[in-house]
Amino acid sequence: MRNSTGAHTAWQLTLLWALLMAVSLATRSYMPIDETRYVTVAWEMWLRGDFLVPHLNGATYSHKPPLLFWIYQFGWWLFGVNDWWPRLVAPLFGLSSVGLTFLLARRLWPENSKVPQLASWLLFGSVLWTAYTTAAMFDMLVTFFALLGLYGLWSAGEGKRSGWLWFGLAIGLGILAKGPVILLHTLPAALLGPWWSDEARHHGKSWYLHLLGAFLFGVGIALSWAIPAALHGGKDYADAIFWGQTANRMVKSFAHRRAFWWYLPLLPLIFYPWFWWPPVWKGLRRFLMEKRQASERFCLAWLLPGFLFLTLISGKQAHYLLPLFPAVALLAAKGLDGLSLNSFSFRLPALLLALTALILLSLPWWSKLPEWKQSIDLHWGALLLLAGLLLAWLRVPRLFDAVRILALASVMLVISGHLYFAGPLRQAYDVTRVAKKIGELQTLEVPLTHESKYAGQYHFLGRLKRPLQWTPDTRLRSWAKRHPDGYLILYLSPQDKIRFEKDSLVIQPYRGKYVAIVPARVYLEKTADR
Repeated sequence: MRNSTGAHTAWQLTLLWALLMAVSLATRSYMPIDETRYVTVAWEMWLRGDFLVPHLNGATYSHKPPLLFWIYQFGWWLFGVNDWWPRLVAPLFGLSSVGLTFLLARRLWPENSKVPQLASWLLFGSVLWTAYTTAAMFDMLVTFFALLGLYGLWSAGEGKRSGWLWFGLAIGLGILAKGPVILLHTLPAALLGPWWSDEARHHGKSWYLHLLGAFLFGVGIALSWAIPAALHGGKDYADAIFWGQTANRMVKSFAHRRAFWWYLPLLPLIFYPWFWWPPVWKGLRRFLMEKRQASERFCLAWLLPGFLFLTLISGKQAHYLLPLFPAVALLAAKGLDGLSLNSFSFRLPALLLALTALILLSLPWWSKLPEWKQSIDLHWGALLLLAGLLLAWLRVPRLFDAVRILALASVMLVISGHLYFAGPLRQAYDVTRVAKKIGELQTLEVPLTHESKYAGQYHFLGRLKRPLQWTPDTRLRSWAKRHPDGYLILYLSPQDKIRFEKDSLVIQPYRGKYVAIVPARVYLEKTADR
């Protein structure tokens, strides 16, 4: 019975994941700047045949380790170069993370078959998790390896030496996925081993010696790439991968720098719908009043230090919290299990869902961009409003059904968002048309420059085979005078768009502005008064 119910949950979640990914693949391309940059780094790795040192626009790229790019290469080697494989890699790790959460819950509470199922639905149904399931980024890889390491750590806490092998392997692969941030999600629970594990408490010295060995094993895996890459990439690249990136992010972040409290006001949003569902809080209150067992302490040793360290690090983004979501789901599932209520309603989550729908329906009236007003599909906002009203009316007798319904509401919210914004996403964020025109100009060896620093958003989508020159804003006229037969890739305000629209090779909305490929002679004519 236990295996059949687990298989049933797995099939349901897999089908939901497949539907979510099908909608994502059909409604949007790679999102600039992050997704386009990462796939461009992989594309340059493919072109150069250099799988040791990543490059972006011909220069070494030290911001991320190479594991994700290697997986892209493997898929391209297997299926040929295509657009869809890189879009599936991180989501597949996300789906696998839901599976690992299920398996970890079975190990933590082997006597209870409900908690693993509840935890899986709670995790998949968290709105931030659902949204980032579709993103071609690194965080789902980090989450998967953190879970793998913690699964091994729990096994080590039960006295199984093989658990340390999995822990070390997860650290090494996690570092290759996104750098030392994996340590924030794995080491605290290991260091706090005596708090939650009898094995660690009774064999303290042996526990920490094994931890040191697993840590060194993991670091050795990472260094097997980092040392040859540093020797091959040069001194600046070596300094960046060994020290610069980690130190800057932890002490004085060069990007996404936020106040230490920045995450706190976001929690009600990123943990929708569970933050707004009273049974979750009732379950957690019951959990806090009871004596905590080893499994609950293990989850707290994972969650609390990880959240504390992420608040202290200066660079913050909401998706940096994703590796902590499984811990929240596990604790919430344990709290909900055994909760005795006659029926379950959804008024607060439904109210927020309806409010979101009303905001979406009103968006065309207050958006400043006419392209958005014309291309938004209001039908999906209306459907979301109807779903919110239906959810407010609904009551169900069983906890498991209630959790699944709320998880479905989160998935529906993300799917509706994709379909609602499909038009604007194609117009303002899909740069394929511009990228292909750049590729044509490169093939013709026409002089071409990019306004200001280039973030790699066109290389893969246009299959560019050479670096793209970029020129600071203040020197664009000088470049145009030197290359009167050339073209400039410009980012225009709505006012400048009117001036250049008629003579541009390509022009389209782009992240609140307009991107255009403008002949140099036209640029000189239109900016003669500057």
